[in-house]
Amino acid sequence: MKLIDDMHAGKWVYGFDPEAWEIMLGCEELCFRLNTTSPRLIEERAGLIRQIFGSIGEGFTVHSPLHCDFGKHIFIGKAFVGNYNLTILDEGIVTIGDNVFIGPNCGIYTINHALLPEQRNEGIMQARPVTIGNDVWLGANVTVLPGVTIGDGAVVGAGSVVTRDIPPHTLAAGNPCRPLRPVTPADRVTATR
Repeated sequence: MKLIDDMHAGKWVYGFDPEAWEIMLGCEELCFRLNTTSPRLIEERAGLIRQIFGSIGEGFTVHSPLHCDFGKHIFIGKAFVGNYNLTILDEGIVTIGDNVFIGPNCGIYTINHALLPEQRNEGIMQARPVTIGNDVWLGANVTVLPGVTIGDGAVVGAGSVVTRDIPPHTLAAGNPCRPLRPVTPADRVTATR
């Protein structure tokens, strides 16, 4: 579809497209079905999740509710945890690595709208990809904005708004989110079994 190809190329487009709207309705229907399926129906939920996302590795947990725009532009590695009320607006490509934990009420957004009201009202928008590396943890209520890359092993503190790239193995937090310090072996904790 030309509109999606142009969005993935980072072009400004007229996004109010009937064909795109139909695809989004299909994704919304799948999310609705997932969100109303008992958490005890593990296999049924897993099947719906695999229909929603472009791909997802083994060993995942996705709590309801989940909301996506297209779904099929989201590519997730293995051992993923998406907590309650995860929203991913995937007009652009969203790539999430292995062993990623996403806390409750997080949002990952790839879409920008035109600043001028008359252009915004015409549906002019631009998509930019989001990439989240391996072994990343996003705390509760984190917002990831279009075009951001979060490096391997990074931890983003609760309530942060990520407007710029976060380096690997970094603890970052704030609004706007900023790197605070490296994550090092000194951060190891002792746990009981």
